[in-house]
Amino acid sequence: MTENSKPKVNSNAQKELDRAEKHFEQFSSEVKNLTLDRMNEAPKEELEPQTKLSSKEISKSNIPFLKPKKTVSCKEKFNEAHRADYEFAKERVNFVAENNELIGETIDIWTRPFPGIPAEEWEVPTNKPVNGPRYLAEQIKRCTYHRLVMQDRVVSTASEGSYTGQMIADTIKQRLDAHPVSDKKSVFMGASSF
Repeated sequence: MTENSKPKVNSNAQKELDRAEKHFEQFSSEVKNLTLDRMNEAPKEELEPQTKLSSKEISKSNIPFLKPKKTVSCKEKFNEAHRADYEFAKERVNFVAENNELIGETIDIWTRPFPGIPAEEWEVPTNKPVNGPRYLAEQIKRCTYHRLVMQDRVVSTASEGSYTGQMIADTIKQRLDAHPVSDKKSVFMGASSF
């Protein structure tokens, strides 16, 4: 028997094989339709902040000033047209970082906000206020991933009736998060925090 030839089976088994092949083709087309735009439309999973600090606790705490653990220079030249954006991004801000996957674990992250700027490795302690550049807090805030799950769903067709099939549904999960330390409105917080 060659690879492309089908095995010889009775008519009932052949109907089951054809139905399974149709299900597989439907599943394959659903996976192919998962574009980045479609995945970004998925609902974002809401999480409660791990750290809730009062303004009194924040004022009493000694907020550590973060510095990069390692810096790797680059040979690219900085584009001066982005100087104003860079100056805004490098402003120091107070924030609380959270690791939603490994609660309490220190975040080890690399940043390189603009071409021509050295890459920096940071060790950010979690669940306590820290002071770091805005681009670090924003990069931590952007750490998300798409969770793809299989869900049983009843699918109906005119000729066969209805059957239970598999449908891919996804949600956006916040892996790392960063929150401003105070509830006061500021340039730092803007309309949507960072």
